[in-house]
Order: sequence, then structure tokens, then C-alpha cells
Amino acid sequence: MSTAAIPASPLARTRRARKINRLLAEGYPHAHCELDHRNAFELLVATVLSAQCTDIRVNQVTPQLFSLFPSAMELVDAPLPIVEEIIRPTGFYRAKASNIIGLAKEIKERFGGEVPRGLEELVSLPGVGRKTAHVVRGNAFGIPGLTVDTHFGRLVRRWGLTEEKDPVKVEEEIAQQVEKREWTMFSHRVIFHGRRVCHARKAACGACFLAKQCPSFGLVGPREAPLAEGLIKEMHPGERERLLHLAGIR
Repeated sequence: MSTAAIPASPLARTRRARKINRLLAEGYPHAHCELDHRNAFELLVATVLSAQCTDIRVNQVTPQLFSLFPSAMELVDAPLPIVEEIIRPTGFYRAKASNIIGLAKEIKERFGGEVPRGLEELVSLPGVGRKTAHVVRGNAFGIPGLTVDTHFGRLVRRWGLTEEKDPVKVEEEIAQQVEKREWTMFSHRVIFHGRRVCHARKAACGACFLAKQCPSFGLVGPREAPLAEGLIKEMHPGERERLLHLAGIR
């Protein structure tokens, strides 16, 4: 696959990143974390379960899990076989069950039953990396952070904002381009776009409202609007029409 050209100067990359962010805000005004949760603990567990799994599938299993074990104090004593059976549909269920029970134990013993806010404290928990920590900090505690998942990394490379593949290095580079106050929402918007328009195997290039900003236009998907339109995934009513209107097709 061809890669996007990287602008010569950091200033050019910053200008492109901020322009893309403004357009994404228009395209996805209601972008948000798509994991259902009521508090930091539920979000933390749901995010751990979302590894190699869709948010939709996670949202299908967490209601039963949280009805039985609503906090770290209850989950810590949960029978492992019961937890495994509940979360089996999310994949890698044995490792995930061990992790979420383990993190519940750590939260109980080290943090008095409350999910910690600090990045270092969060990543010290079983199954929790920087991506998960930023999801929790940004959405449960309002602390800005960049969530570098597969969608995020794919898109920022296609947009020529970075050539890095290591998530930490991607995070560091994009953090220099996008205003800190926008980090959490920028992450949501990028992930929304990756799930709906800029797909991994075939992007909807000819129906993308970011086409003029994207150096990868036509390299990863059809340029022709009629072919590209059919690739857009509508996940909320009216979303497809809005995206096509912004692309100048409707």
C-alpha cells in the first residue's frame, strides 16, 4: 500500500492536523466513546474487554457482567469460570477474565476501591496500556489524552501527519500538532471516521469529506463517488446523508 507524503515542516503538519480536526468536528458533532458505561470502573473494564473485539460486542456482554459485579469490590471475589463464560463472546476470554479480576484486586488493595486517575497508576493495572488509560482518563475524568488504536494510527499515517508505527511515538507526534484541549475529542472523531469512511482494506475515498486534505486520496479506495458511497457505514440514523453532504455529493 502506498503511504502518504509527509509535509516538509512540522508547521505544515500542524496546520493539516488542525484543519482535519475542524472538519471532523463538523462531520461528527456527536462523536463520543462508544463503549456503554456509567462510571470509571465500568469504562475501564469495558475498554480492557474491547481489545481485539468490537464495541458492539462488548456492549452486549457488559450489562450482565456489571449487574452481577457492579464495582471492583464485587468483581474481586467473582468466580473465574462465571466471568469467563459471561465475557466469552469478546474473545481471548480467559486472559481478559484474569485481567479484569486482577485489576479489581489491585484497585481494591492499592486504591481503596476507586479507579485511579494517574496515567502511571492506570497502566500498572493488569491488562491496561496507554490506550486504555487515555480512554478512561479522557472520558471518565475529563483529562485530555490521545487514544492511539488501530483506526487512529491508520488514519494519521494516511493523512501524512506521521510515519511512526509505534503507538507511543504516534501519540507523542500528534500531541505536538493538535491542541491539548482537543486530544480526547480528536481521538473520538478519528475513530468515528475510521469506522465509517476510512476503512482498513478499502476506504471510501470518492465520498470522503476530507478528500482535499488527504494525500492518500485514491491510493486506498475508489475515487469514483458512486463506488465509494456504498463503502460508507452508517452507524447512526442520518449519519450517511450528512457525510455525503459534507463531501459535496448530496
